[in-house]
Amino acid sequence: MSTLISEPEVDKLRKRAKRSRRTEWWLAAALLAPNLLLLAIFTYRPLLDNFRLSFFNWNISSPTSTFIGFDNYVEFFTRSDTLQVVLNTVIFTACAVIGSMVLGLLLAMLLDQKLFGRNFVRSMVFAPFVISGAAIGVAFQFVFDPNFGLVQDLLGRIGVDSPQFYQNPNWALFMVTFTFVWKNLGYSFVIYLAALQGLNKDLSEAAAVDGASAWTRFWKVTLPQLRPTTFFLSITVTLNSVQVFDIIHTMTRGGPLGNGTTTLVYQVYTETFTNYRAGYGATIATILFLLLLIITVIQVRYMDKENKQK
Repeated sequence: MSTLISEPEVDKLRKRAKRSRRTEWWLAAALLAPNLLLLAIFTYRPLLDNFRLSFFNWNISSPTSTFIGFDNYVEFFTRSDTLQVVLNTVIFTACAVIGSMVLGLLLAMLLDQKLFGRNFVRSMVFAPFVISGAAIGVAFQFVFDPNFGLVQDLLGRIGVDSPQFYQNPNWALFMVTFTFVWKNLGYSFVIYLAALQGLNKDLSEAAAVDGASAWTRFWKVTLPQLRPTTFFLSITVTLNSVQVFDIIHTMTRGGPLGNGTTTLVYQVYTETFTNYRAGYGATIATILFLLLLIITVIQVRYMDKENKQK
């Protein structure tokens, strides 16, 4: 037996639904407004102001600035040291991203096993990530010191001379890259460990029953399931590594030989606060932002394309 609802009752239900939607909208606005306001004040406004300053010649200690159009951009693309700085940034970022992700995955797979003391080891692996980069930079200065450092001591035991980490640009870049990977390894490790614990174990067990080797199971079963995590890490670790400043500043000051370990972020600091050329520093920061934006968009679009194909 069906029950008919009168027209007045229908109107009441409609009004109640509208009030409910209106309440939800105001609640969402109240929750989002503070975050959007903070983003506008502390992120988007400085970003736009930085873009504006890139068209000016401004000494950071001067109250006035001079509009020079695209001269700062022309100087960046024609300076003799730009290629070296960009190359340092690319090498450092690529090695940092690949190194931290590969080592993080290997450690996550190892410590996902039922091993004695694994919780303690997990904590020790993650601990460097929460330590200040400047503090780690100071500590690793002693590790890589060619006169009395740990590396010098270990190599001396097998009769090998220690590389001149503070005089050779290539070894200096290796030193800061290794230090950054060691510090941020815990981040990739934790993300991969969480992803491994959420995998479908039935697929791996079925592959093992079918006679698949451990390598085949990893390559054909485990790794495809980790693809979303890998994309996420590739974006976040890239953004973190491109923006590293504290380790480079503490260990090498951008040297040796002028710009041996200078990256784009460190050049922004040097031009703005050492050479007092805030306009040129803003130009480099704008170019770096655009590069990161392009890389992120490409990675996100590729990830979306992969998800649609599933």
